Amino acid sequence: MSTFTSSVANANPSRPGVALVSISRLQSLCETVAPRYAERAKFFPVREGYGEAVAALQAYVDAGSVDVVLAAGSNGAYLRDHLSVPVVMVKVNGFDVLNAITRATTTWPGARIGLVLHETIPDELVDLSPWLNVSLKQRAYRSIDEVRLAVDKLAAEGCRVIIGPGMACDFAQQAGMESVFLYSLGAVEEAFERSVELARVSRQKESKRVRLNTIVAHLRDGVAAFDEAGQLEAVNPAMLELLGLDVLKEAPLGGREQDIPMQVVRAVGPLLRETLANDLPIVERIEQIGGRALIVNCVPIVEQGVRSGSVVTVQDALVAQRIDRSLRTSQRPRHLVARHQLNDLIGGSPALERVRRLARAGAAHDATVLLTGESGTGKELVAQGIHNASRRRGNPFVAFNCAALPEGLIESELFGHEEGAFTGARRGGKPGLFEIAHTGTIFLDEIGEMPAALQSRLLRVLQEREVMKLGSGRATPVDVRVIAATHRDLHALVEQGMFRADLYFRLNLLQIELPPLRERRGDVAPLARHLLSRSALQYGLPEAALERVLAFLAPLFEHYAWPGNVRELENLLARAAIYFGDAAADASQDWQAVFPEFGRMKRTAAVKAASGASDATIGNNSARATPTREDVMHALEQCGGNRAAASRALGIGRTTLWRLLKD
Repeated sequence: MSTFTSSVANANPSRPGVALVSISRLQSLCETVAPRYAERAKFFPVREGYGEAVAALQAYVDAGSVDVVLAAGSNGAYLRDHLSVPVVMVKVNGFDVLNAITRATTTWPGARIGLVLHETIPDELVDLSPWLNVSLKQRAYRSIDEVRLAVDKLAAEGCRVIIGPGMACDFAQQAGMESVFLYSLGAVEEAFERSVELARVSRQKESKRVRLNTIVAHLRDGVAAFDEAGQLEAVNPAMLELLGLDVLKEAPLGGREQDIPMQVVRAVGPLLRETLANDLPIVERIEQIGGRALIVNCVPIVEQGVRSGSVVTVQDALVAQRIDRSLRTSQRPRHLVARHQLNDLIGGSPALERVRRLARAGAAHDATVLLTGESGTGKELVAQGIHNASRRRGNPFVAFNCAALPEGLIESELFGHEEGAFTGARRGGKPGLFEIAHTGTIFLDEIGEMPAALQSRLLRVLQEREVMKLGSGRATPVDVRVIAATHRDLHALVEQGMFRADLYFRLNLLQIELPPLRERRGDVAPLARHLLSRSALQYGLPEAALERVLAFLAPLFEHYAWPGNVRELENLLARAAIYFGDAAADASQDWQAVFPEFGRMKRTAAVKAASGASDATIGNNSARATPTREDVMHALEQCGGNRAAASRALGIGRTTLWRLLKD
């Protein structure tokens, strides 16, 4: 093995590859020049020509070893037409020709000279012949057979010396003539320089293409690239799957794989034509393609200011919707952050001080807390305050309303699910709220509305401190502090068989009952001032109007039943801030319309007077916090079956009245 061949065999595979195709005397020049470029490229000598050379080179090209081919003459022209990689030709310039003619005339003075060139005959040499004092004949060739024919014709015309490529020189010697090899060392060096640089650029482009294709192939979005004629250049598996064409690749013996480009163009062709006609990209449009709702984008590819093609991206609309829901859920602040402190409880009544005292005591431990009280009394505010006063502050605070979702969704939300656990289950599964609240607090509002089938699962979580996802056979330990809340009498529900007794006793470790607003009327005025000041900042209520609003509402503070408790008070004061934010407006004549609660209070008193009820019952200030079903039936009888009037008479909402009738 020669030194040149050995260096090729041990070449660094990371360097670009150049195939050196030389049939005859060009080989020695290539072997002379190649070592100078050994650090920049690896070389593969090929001794065959034409069809045999194509077969040998194709193996190198398929293996990714050869980036450029270096050849000369008709052999190079043949390879250029039959290979997919660039072919660099060893070019003969005028100086090479003149130098060869000079050598021939010096060595064989007075001899007739024949010049064999590839493809073209320069007429200028004929004009220079008298000046050079040489008898020169020229012939052109395009194939190996034409080389032999050209040499034979020149010999018949009396030429004794042949100047030409290696094959022409070989044929001349066989015919008994002298020869001068046309290609110079400088021409070969120039060809090597161009080949090595082109190979380096080609290798970089190929590396970038492979890297880009690898990245695109792993995208979940479909991507397809088209040239300026609308022909498919590249497509990733996700695009085929979204267009429903992946089945073509799996056809028996690949018989239908050739249909893929046509099918892709047919599916997205209208988008390409629209983008071309309007010269505007298509961005995030919903299209029905192949029976699926897809989000499509079609953007032109512009290179150096010239449009060279288009790229189409496709995304499943259902996947996008799930991602959007997931982002909205995961980034919802109230699910992860507790904003309130126990000091946010406004008021100094003994009942509220008792709530603060019990809440602070419960916050010092991780025991389960049960918050009871009517709707709107501030149970979630107390839950957040307990969390922020505990050692778990700074960790997640996750709130969940047990009455907000159907039974099946409640189970999935609380405990999570594995992939494929049910139809429509999220790919990769989903953690439950207990897992999300790990190391923090989970607040289960309206615990009394939890379906009976899920109460046993919740009990196990409270007992074992571990959750098991739907579709999973493995339990996940969780460190969670549980705070539950309800407006219902859980003890009565236990007696009625509607709530598990063991779950009730597990929840009822630390119980805090929040008093309704009507039982702490001394707190209404300072609480109203605080809430109205906050609304004034939000809605632009002037300071002067603030005092007028508080003065007008003072009778409500004293006598209104506040069936909606603090929530109703807050809404009423926000209404005031909105309607009377313009200090220039004469609001006095509108107050009765803005606050119909005054009229409702008068009607309630009238109904009660007609029924003979006491004043204590009129103000709804008795110890009983919520009317019973008998009270509702009695009020309906007094109001002639009018539910709206009965609700106003009892100081409760129509929804509460309906729930009492249902219970």
